[in-house]
Amino acid sequence: MNGEEFRLAAGDYTASIVQRGGALRQLTFQGRDLVVPFDAAAPIPDYRGIVAAPWPNRIADGSYRHDGTVLHLPLNEPARRTALHGLVFDQLWTFQAGSTETLRLGCEIGESPGYPFRLALQLDYRLDAAGLHTTVTARNPGERTAPYGVCPHPYLMAGPAPLDEWVLELPAESFLEVTADRLLPLGTRPVAGREFDFRRPRPIGATEIDHAFTDITFDDGGRSRVVVRDPSGTGVGMSWDRSCLWLQVHTADKPAPSPNRLGLAVEPMTCPPDAFNSGQDLIRLEPGASHDASWRIFAS
Repeated sequence: MNGEEFRLAAGDYTASIVQRGGALRQLTFQGRDLVVPFDAAAPIPDYRGIVAAPWPNRIADGSYRHDGTVLHLPLNEPARRTALHGLVFDQLWTFQAGSTETLRLGCEIGESPGYPFRLALQLDYRLDAAGLHTTVTARNPGERTAPYGVCPHPYLMAGPAPLDEWVLELPAESFLEVTADRLLPLGTRPVAGREFDFRRPRPIGATEIDHAFTDITFDDGGRSRVVVRDPSGTGVGMSWDRSCLWLQVHTADKPAPSPNRLGLAVEPMTCPPDAFNSGQDLIRLEPGASHDASWRIFAS
């Protein structure tokens, strides 16, 4: 179903990655889940742990203009009429190298009517005492400049309490307001005075989040991080570098009878939703050029 499964171990951490989507299936610290896991022998639910490329999030109507030509991508989110999470989330990534603590997978994006570009993707996982480090490298071996963006899609787990009781710290000054029906961008708004202001740690409560955040605070080393903590004292965090100026956060709200609010999706993104149309922070990968983005998940 999901291809081969690769297991990593270092100190108190273990990780499992599958070929399908290059997805992080499970990450534990001292036996405690840090992400919502999934069954390796079943379809991956809710895009858990996949890598979204060559665009993160969604493209309105699956269409965009490139060099004067309107291109059309498959609509894999039909209810909202969007193209969601790129082209490689359901592909079997190829094993390239690995050890007990490292794994390298690769994936090729070939030319298609909706994306007439070529990309070679390299996915590196490394587990050590500081957690799970991930880097995605995209290289353009083609002859045309390719629009590109990327993000991971893990659902973080702070501990055993319900998500409403978790305390979230999110260092972003602005969020992207979206349409209620299709979750398409309307414009950035300040978080100050709104329900999405988590610059100071506070419980998530009943707030439903499925929004991108930006104007993110980075430290002197060029890193930012989100931390979510359980009332029991356990927690999990995610950090990333300046390659990702956007962050999608989702409280995994589901209508009954589906399991509701199982984890907190935290997705550092190189560009916002629908960037193929807006052009905002969109990477234009020239022939022969490459781009790196990296992030880390850790126990807190």
